[in-house]
Amino acid sequence: MNAVVFAVIVMLILSLLRVNVVFSLIMGALVGGLIGGLGMDGTIAAFSEGVGGGANVALSYAMLGGFAVAVSSTGLPEALVAFVLKFIGNKEEARSKKLPKALILFVILIMACFSQNVIPVHIAFIPLLIPPLLKIMNELRIDRRLAASVLTFGLVTPYMYLPVGFGQIFHEIVATNMAKSGLEVSMDQLPTAMLLPAVGMVVGLLIALFVYRKPREYKEAQLPVSAEAQVPETQTYTKSGLIVAGIAIVAALAAQLQTDSMVFGALAGIIVLYLFRAIRWSEADFLLTNGMRMMAFIGFVMIAASGFASVMGATGDVETLVQNSAAAIGGNKALGALLMLVVGLLVTMGIGSSFSTVPIIATIFVPLALELGFSPLATIALVGTAGALGDAGSPASDSTLGPTSGLNADGQHDHIWDTVVPTFLHYNIPVIIFGWIAAMTL
Repeated sequence: MNAVVFAVIVMLILSLLRVNVVFSLIMGALVGGLIGGLGMDGTIAAFSEGVGGGANVALSYAMLGGFAVAVSSTGLPEALVAFVLKFIGNKEEARSKKLPKALILFVILIMACFSQNVIPVHIAFIPLLIPPLLKIMNELRIDRRLAASVLTFGLVTPYMYLPVGFGQIFHEIVATNMAKSGLEVSMDQLPTAMLLPAVGMVVGLLIALFVYRKPREYKEAQLPVSAEAQVPETQTYTKSGLIVAGIAIVAALAAQLQTDSMVFGALAGIIVLYLFRAIRWSEADFLLTNGMRMMAFIGFVMIAASGFASVMGATGDVETLVQNSAAAIGGNKALGALLMLVVGLLVTMGIGSSFSTVPIIATIFVPLALELGFSPLATIALVGTAGALGDAGSPASDSTLGPTSGLNADGQHDHIWDTVVPTFLHYNIPVIIFGWIAAMTL
């Protein structure tokens, strides 16, 4: 059996059995490396080499976690929650209506979408916004699987379709790698080609809204200090504190865009908070340490995922998987489109990054698509959709790890069964269907 397929299956089975995701990735990499002929020493060497590549991402999320908690000390989360309460009301009878539930989900959706383009902070907003809302969500009995689906939709769909923010990066990666593989395309063509796959995400969200519409009970658990930002009876945040928080966020965004580094973006925001004395020197170390600890799990998963990807690349079986799929097609366009999408799903599920999947698959998919007679737009749809597939539903993707980091602040949200499985079912299946339709019709 192909080492990549076997490794991904082992990783997914262990994850579904509630084995820690980091351990599942390491075991999957070990099994894949041994099956791929690397041997124990070769597998360990490849994994260790890949781990270094994930260090920058891990440090980025640790810094973002510290920045998020530091910003929360200004009272910004309290102000956000108070803003929501202003519309839904404090009385239990008001919160029992459907409108307040819809409003909270809408706010979460807008914030998630904006985090990819308008304010491209990616998942850094989640530890700021979600933990303070958990108490209200518990009172409204909102199923957190629905909240996870809404967050993942907002983290994935904008970069798939919109050529701004992270979407611009994704579209550039697709266009550049397709050009390297022999097909010149313009950036203007990508939104047209990715429209139907993005519609698949919308369909998945609508299905999730229906499936998880029923109330779900949660215990009133105490949040840890790093995530707690309850709204007291009297207002504790100040206008000056909110202004400083806004300046810090703008500074972090500007530095991130200027340096193309989330690490230095978060550092810039923290420095602003120091300069304006929004956080006390005596409390700063405690706040930043707790924030880093809150995001540490994501960092470890990213490090392990980078090692996993390195082992898969060293086996050479990623290329073999793509080539074998091409050989099985036999000139059948419909089958070819479906197999390309499934291969993309498998690769992204293991690596956890759609941005890293595109360069791997484009080298084979582009020549194959041209040989089968797919148009340039259809080829873009195949490569873009195959790359994006699996980002929702991968245990190692920040599009699933981010929602879990916020929704599990009180320990009542399981990463695999409450985030990974729902997002996999509701998004990957519709996106495969709509991506296949795009390939066959464009």
